[in-house]
Amino acid sequence: MKKYMLVALGGTFDLLHLGHLELLRKGFSISSKVIIGLTSDELARKKGKHLINAYAQRYHTLEDAIKRNFPNVTYTISKLENDFGPAVLEKEVEALVVSEETIFQGNALNLLRRQRNLPDVDVIMVPMVLAKDGTRISTSRIKNSEIDSNGNILAVDK
Repeated sequence: MKKYMLVALGGTFDLLHLGHLELLRKGFSISSKVIIGLTSDELARKKGKHLINAYAQRYHTLEDAIKRNFPNVTYTISKLENDFGPAVLEKEVEALVVSEETIFQGNALNLLRRQRNLPDVDVIMVPMVLAKDGTRISTSRIKNSEIDSNGNILAVDK
């Protein structure tokens, strides 16, 4: 049985990797429905990210990964133009699923919700997924050709 009726999570999902899948897995395992905030190109640039894929491609890749890895789940992908998107305004959102590196967002979200007379959400932290070398999997490491999306170490020419 699911603990929550509605949870939210978000990310840029530029190069989908095991860490992203773990975040999604947690969301789908604890809730009947998940709102997935997908960072807009504009917000990503504003945050200093150098995207490989534009929003439309990231949306398509994310949707394909969900259908392939999590069949029969209920979700909505929402374009994030700011840090929180619909999780701030939807009273029905009961929890925010975050990674270790974005856990601070939970406190900020609850502050914004209190300002809007909405109930706090539970903040569910998903530990970082580690690559084969024991260091976290990240899009940056994949872009730098250190690892692949599964955390396997790539050969480095010296």
